[in-house]
Amino acid sequence: MSQIPATQRAVSVHAFGEPTKLRNDHPVPDPSSLAPNECLVKLETAGVCQSDLHARNGDWLIKPPRLPFIGGHEGVGKVVAIGKGELVEEGGVKMGDRVGLKWIATVCNKCEFCRKGNESSCPKRLVNGFSTDGTFCEYIRTWTDYVTPIPDVLSSAAATPLLCAGLTVYKGLKHANSLPGEWIAIPGAGGGLGHIAIQLARNMGLRVLAIDSGEEKHKLCMDLGAEQWLDFAQTSNIVADVQRLTNGGPRTALVAAGGAKPYEQALLYLKPTGTLIAVGLGSDAVMQAPFMVWVGKELKLVGSALGSRQDAIEVLDLAAQGKVVAHYTTRKLEDVESVFAELAQGKVTGRVVLEI
Repeated sequence: MSQIPATQRAVSVHAFGEPTKLRNDHPVPDPSSLAPNECLVKLETAGVCQSDLHARNGDWLIKPPRLPFIGGHEGVGKVVAIGKGELVEEGGVKMGDRVGLKWIATVCNKCEFCRKGNESSCPKRLVNGFSTDGTFCEYIRTWTDYVTPIPDVLSSAAATPLLCAGLTVYKGLKHANSLPGEWIAIPGAGGGLGHIAIQLARNMGLRVLAIDSGEEKHKLCMDLGAEQWLDFAQTSNIVADVQRLTNGGPRTALVAAGGAKPYEQALLYLKPTGTLIAVGLGSDAVMQAPFMVWVGKELKLVGSALGSRQDAIEVLDLAAQGKVVAHYTTRKLEDVESVFAELAQGKVTGRVVLEI
């Protein structure tokens, strides 16, 4: 194992809404300071997510991160140090292991939510790139019981988008009350979450209507198995068009797009007794959900945030079997701001992965 340097490159946020700064002198956590349940990971890749942009802007309706902080939450790298006193049990983290980091950095493992597998609701959770420094760097301190082992057959770049985008939609689709052969609509289908959701839905035997805009996203969605496509920018009546393309409306809508409009439209085009699964996050959007529509159609509205450690292992296993493939382009760590600009304009197809 190569010697661990004292400083590293890192992309940090110093003011909300302002460009990030690439530092070349950010301190590397001292391996001797690691607690028994902590490890140091030398990152190889980091994904760029819409959530990272919102964290930089501080525009969610929750308490913003404490400044300054290092952004990013998807990442893959190798363990280069482990805290003294850590007991390496069978299946535990070892030096040299390739592991993945997710939105959640650690949880308490003791509360009701953790015991029931709802780790994303743990009141003591820490979040990478939000409440603890994230993955836009070369070395990261993290927790041994929350990193995810990466299957040998997956490259670090291929695995990275699955640790947030893949995990999020995998968990979300577990809420679908659809049977094989039924329709699912996926607004935001050509983005980081949506293009993985298409593949997972197809694996469940569902018929997919992909909703997004632009020829590049159209081609990707159809190549991944979507049966129908609807460009939201080219329709004057999206509700009627969705219902026409899905023989009266889909049973499920998994909304992977941000903003209120895709959610409000889904309430109208879903079949009675259908399910709206919310995974896409906007900034300060507030959805209008008329009771006469929601109650009258007996719809189920489900918010789904991320997934558990077991969910992460399951979605990576599907990828290792070749049943899910993340489509991504690679950029450099110094390109974070240009990627943010493309995300803000809806120009990113699939995912962007940074090579560290």
